[in-house]
Amino acid sequence: MSDFQVTQIRKDFPVLQQEVNGKPLVYFDNGATAQKPEVVIRCMDELYRTQYAPIHRSVNWLSDQMTTRYENARETVRKHLDAYSTNEIIFTNGTTSSINLLAASFGRVFIRPGDEIILSVMEHHSNIVPWQMVRDQYGAVLKIIPISDEGELDMEAYEGLLNEKTRIVAVSHVSNTLGTVNPVKEIVRLAHEADVPVLLDGAQAIPHQRADVTDLDCDFYAFSGHKVYGPTGIGVLYGKEKWLEKLPPWQGGGEMINRVTFEKTTFNELPFKFEAGTMPFTEAVGLATALDYVNGLGLNRIIAYEEELVDYGMRALSALEQVKIFGRATQKVPVFSFLVGDIHQYDTGMVLDKLGIAVRTGSHCTMPLMDRLGITGTVRASLSFYNTTDEIDVLVTGLKQVIQMFS
Repeated sequence: MSDFQVTQIRKDFPVLQQEVNGKPLVYFDNGATAQKPEVVIRCMDELYRTQYAPIHRSVNWLSDQMTTRYENARETVRKHLDAYSTNEIIFTNGTTSSINLLAASFGRVFIRPGDEIILSVMEHHSNIVPWQMVRDQYGAVLKIIPISDEGELDMEAYEGLLNEKTRIVAVSHVSNTLGTVNPVKEIVRLAHEADVPVLLDGAQAIPHQRADVTDLDCDFYAFSGHKVYGPTGIGVLYGKEKWLEKLPPWQGGGEMINRVTFEKTTFNELPFKFEAGTMPFTEAVGLATALDYVNGLGLNRIIAYEEELVDYGMRALSALEQVKIFGRATQKVPVFSFLVGDIHQYDTGMVLDKLGIAVRTGSHCTMPLMDRLGITGTVRASLSFYNTTDEIDVLVTGLKQVIQMFS
């Protein structure tokens, strides 16, 4: 067993100290959003109380202080991703915003009728719909990487999809439904051999995995702050500078300009070219605080502890004969999607909620994946480093009650 001090760490999260329906809260909905440590909550409170002011545009002391903290936050993100330059770190409103930015900008320059875009069957809608919009606007074609019954990408099929018409590959680093950790380094290598750039959707990876963009060599990487214990309303799009220089702005407005006349507008330098309007500057500082917190705990220690949660959870759930688990990849994070016999996932979720266990039910914004699995949805228990094996036991006991209730 690892030496991860989860009992002590849980004290950093105020929300975990409460009861729901008279039961200690078991929060297993981290795939949707993670809870916030006290240090992030205090940071946001301090900013609004003492330092709130618009960034970049004013010459007063408060604005100068806030601007410094915002740009320091960009440097914190750069370090966390091991990016080459802060010019490669664009703040957005979240993963969805990041992918829409890239799809719209990339499509305008690089997509023509008949060009191909490669996705996978396990993608979140946020990494499907923007590319469908590009397809429909420019006459492109979507090519889909299939998966095995265990929930792993068919890499042989992927390699066969790459050809001279391929313009970009956009895949999840980690599946939000199956928990599968995809072989993204190999995905990038094969794409680059065909001179094709790669976007990795890191929304589900960023809390659980090391996202070293230099090591991965990906061209773009997107993630959300609220998934990694930071505030909502803040996200990141990393892009290699050579690509970002070629892409046009997605949105127009203040800050992203150099000079505006009614005849012509010239655009700001990177990264500001892609940051139109008033940015979520307090949230950016909150995100940096969350990343500092995670790095203070030690990402390697977090990964080792969560591997124990995966092993324990898979064994505990598999011991229940009526439970069918979807997603049995060799490499996965602590995300467990399952169904209990013929019981509707919503009914299972409602009963678990009465027992103080927060899970998620439905398609998890992966309807094409549900079609592939031949189901309409699952119950999803998505865990974090502040969850415990004892809480998994509580879930198993709750599922036994569900089974008994509906038998």
